[in-house]
Formats: sequence, C-alpha cells, structure tokens
Amino acid sequence: IGVGLVGFGLFFLLFGILLYFDSVLLAFGNLLFLSGLVFIIGFRRTFTFFFQRPKLKGTSFFLGGLLVVLMRWPILGMLLEAYGFISLFRSFFPVVFGFL
Repeated sequence: IGVGLVGFGLFFLLFGILLYFDSVLLAFGNLLFLSGLVFIIGFRRTFTFFFQRPKLKGTSFFLGGLLVVLMRWPILGMLLEAYGFISLFRSFFPVVFGFL
C-alpha cells in the first residue's frame, strides 16, 4: 500500500507540474507521498526521520512548502519543498545513484 501511495503521489506531483503548477494536484500529490512514506516505514520512524536535529531546516522548508502549496501559491511552495527535499534526502542520493 505504501509504495503505491508514494508512486501515486509522485505521479500527481509530476502531473501538477506539467499542468502549470495546478495547486490541487500538487497538494494531493504531497499528501499521498507523505502518507505513503508513513505506510512504508511507520509513523514513529517517519516522525523521528523528519524531526532529527540536523534535518530540522530541511523539514521546516519541506513542510512550509507544503503549507504554501495548500494556500494556493504553488510555484513558491514547490521551490521551498524542493529545497527541503534535497536537504532532507541528501544522504540517500548516493545510494540511489549507485543502485541505478
């Protein structure tokens, strides 16, 4: 269930960007992505991942971008989310590129 939710979340995010930053699709994609992440690794591990001391800046940008998208400012919100996503998952990028 979790992998499907993350996949649909990424699909809606991409589709929302392709449709000129449609804020409803972007918000729906964000919510699906985060709920899929909770289903994959669990609520407690998701909470501890996002609220670790070194990752608080990335978390605040990511969740702040989500809030800005929900307030219907999609371009600014996606820029904030992208910066937060990169700073949160920076340590995973070498593993992903090594896997590919």
